[in-house]
Amino acid sequence: MNIFFIVLYQPLFNLLVWLYDVVPGNDIGFAIIALTVIIRLALLPMSGQSLKSQKAMQDLQPKVNEIKARTKDQKEQQAKELMELYKTEKVNPLASCLPLIVQLVILLALYQVLSAGLNSGSLEALYSFVPNPGRLDPVFLNKVDLTVPNITLAILAGIVQYVQAKMMITNRPPKAVAGQAGSKDEAMMATMNKSMLYLMPVMTVVIGASLPGGLALYWLISNLFMVGQQWVVFRKKNKDVGYANRS
Repeated sequence: MNIFFIVLYQPLFNLLVWLYDVVPGNDIGFAIIALTVIIRLALLPMSGQSLKSQKAMQDLQPKVNEIKARTKDQKEQQAKELMELYKTEKVNPLASCLPLIVQLVILLALYQVLSAGLNSGSLEALYSFVPNPGRLDPVFLNKVDLTVPNITLAILAGIVQYVQAKMMITNRPPKAVAGQAGSKDEAMMATMNKSMLYLMPVMTVVIGASLPGGLALYWLISNLFMVGQQWVVFRKKNKDVGYANRS
């Protein structure tokens, strides 16, 4: 047995089967939804820190642009001042990378679970304390086979991906910094990000439509969770900035 099987595939598969046993109607779709929520809750501290870092980076953009403009011919000085700024503001520019990597690894494990795990032979991978259901019905709501691609779920996942990306782009620094040096470059940054705003949802739909529907369902629920988390984090951050500006 390899490490991937022991550390990722088998725990996720066993958790999915256990949820399948306990959810009403033994519906694999609801089991995947419950599994997604559990995974998102487990990643909550990591993803929350990542969102706070992304929001902080947006708020710092005017200062970053001012440093880049002032030291455009002094690359070493520019790097030094940027690192000092991040250190002073306690912002890690790379904080969003780890959650993305973890998400991709989990997605790969779920792909294996949904591709090869929803057959009777795979039940041999169950832990001794997880009840064996005999077989796993791959049909969601008696209509959708989650072992085959589903364009509807892929499109819904793409739409929610767009909403999530839109929230990141439109959640700009407060008006209090609008007149500071470098803030004029925010429009340029928004233009650069605009391509990602449309590219990521399109990629989600294209990839989701070629993978098992269960993965598209996972991605849909995961993105819905992230939209809610972003709303909470950004709302709290904006309130904190508002209080600071009034004081």
